[in-house]
Amino acid sequence: RMDQALLLVRNELPAPGLNLAARSGSCHQCLYQFLAFVPPSNESLSKPGTASVMVDTQHPLTLLLNSSVGDRDLCKIQYHFGEFGNYSLVVKALSTSTQTVSCDLIINEGPINSYLPILFAFLVYMGILAILIAGRLLMKIDPVRNWVYKKLNPRATDRMINSELGSPNTADSMNCDPAPPSWSTGSRQRLRSLDTFRGLSLVIMVFVNYGGGKYWFFKHESWNGLREADLVFPWFVFIMGTSIALALGSMLRWGSSKWKVLRKILWRSFVLILLGIIVVNPNYCLGPLSWDNLRIPGVLQRLGFTYLVVAVLELLFTRADIGTWEGRFPALQDILPYWPQWIFILVLETIWLCLTFLLPVPDCPRGYLGPGGIGDFGKYPNCTGGAAGYIDRLLLGEKHMYQHPSSSVIYQSTMPYDPEGILGTINSIVMAFLGLQAGKITLFYKDQPKQIMSRFIIWGIVMGVISAILTKCSKEEGFIPINKNLWSISYVTTMSCFAFILLLLIYYLVDVKKWWSGAPFLYPGMNSILVYIGHQVFANYFPFKWKMQDSQSHAEHLTQNLTATTLWVIISYILYRRRIFWKI
Repeated sequence: RMDQALLLVRNELPAPGLNLAARSGSCHQCLYQFLAFVPPSNESLSKPGTASVMVDTQHPLTLLLNSSVGDRDLCKIQYHFGEFGNYSLVVKALSTSTQTVSCDLIINEGPINSYLPILFAFLVYMGILAILIAGRLLMKIDPVRNWVYKKLNPRATDRMINSELGSPNTADSMNCDPAPPSWSTGSRQRLRSLDTFRGLSLVIMVFVNYGGGKYWFFKHESWNGLREADLVFPWFVFIMGTSIALALGSMLRWGSSKWKVLRKILWRSFVLILLGIIVVNPNYCLGPLSWDNLRIPGVLQRLGFTYLVVAVLELLFTRADIGTWEGRFPALQDILPYWPQWIFILVLETIWLCLTFLLPVPDCPRGYLGPGGIGDFGKYPNCTGGAAGYIDRLLLGEKHMYQHPSSSVIYQSTMPYDPEGILGTINSIVMAFLGLQAGKITLFYKDQPKQIMSRFIIWGIVMGVISAILTKCSKEEGFIPINKNLWSISYVTTMSCFAFILLLLIYYLVDVKKWWSGAPFLYPGMNSILVYIGHQVFANYFPFKWKMQDSQSHAEHLTQNLTATTLWVIISYILYRRRIFWKI
């Protein structure tokens, strides 16, 4: 099977036989897991005892052979097996007098290179990009451009459209009148950066949710640490916060009352939460809308609640007229006038820290942040997530949580755990608030790209330093490790650091230098809710999925997942050209 190799163990030792166990290199402080009993050799027939097992190829393994009687360790081997490889482990005695044992690993059949499909896909997409760039250069030639325009007569679609989750609009989203040119220009520039950032996050999210070619590094990290799949959701939350600052300010400048804006915020949050519970729910197969099995937390639910808290917080203190602050420290004009917001966020974070490290959890050590299962040498098998998991199980019930957390694979945890649970929502609010700060920077320093970029750099450095302190620049040994399942504060600061730097690069390329239009990520970014819900609802329908000839092929899975992701980009482009945008 995919991500497996065949290992044949040949035991040339006499009775009593051997026990073979293994431990994954990605499993921190884990117990060895029994794989097979290898019978002793038959001395009279000179026939060795054999046993065949499937071993994991995703991570390096440590193999441990010990005697079935007395539990004496005979040998320990660390090796990274290759996919579909065929190996033999020969165990024999070198000297009967000293009882020295030799364990030799032999490659019977070499593994395949399962990463070649990624290289091929990369070259294909680079070829498509080269063709598009060549076409764009040709369009700069007047005769060619005039001929194409005459044949196709494309509709102008550069008018700024408000995307969902609160992107800046030229007016209240209920008003279709064009804005004055001065504000329209600035908003359009910001909108392209924001939608490009959002679209990039969304495209990666869709690809990962569809399977990522079944490659292990496109899946979520089993517990502590980061992989590509762990980047996109917090970036989406971050850019949602950025859009809140721009959208609320825009609506207030265009004369909307705060009560009207509040009603819009409440309605949008309600719809997002409702969509998450009813439409996009992984437990639907356990019974349609069955309350006994319905998962309460989820991605859209967290987005909706986070949006509600951050948008209301901003609405309470935002001003319609953003001018130069006349107080002390003008360099901090985007921070100091909003000190009540910062106090609120600090109080929230204090609550998270107190609950995480001080809340007593039955049969678990206080402040436990581990995965449970076989982690921590199997001492706390039912403590997955510590206080975060305990609060969810207490308030929501085990049947209303995510049943197959990423820790269940490597750490073999058996407790339900929801990565979008209650306690982690506090830190998603913090993440959105940091995105809100990025939006304030673009508002306060409009038409000052150097000021905007310098502040993005400063915020990125500050967040990076905080992350380095909290984690001790270590995956497992820090004060608070980076953990997407827990949405730890170090995870938030690390993702915010990346988000500020990435937004800086996109802002520079798209809005300042205009070297890049934001395509193709701009298009799904302007229809993000439609693309997200659509890719979930139609995930198992053709042409997004089809029956494979070889379900154990990374190449076929990668082809299917890239095709599905590309189709959603094409769909969003068609909707963009037709000026169809689904807004909540």
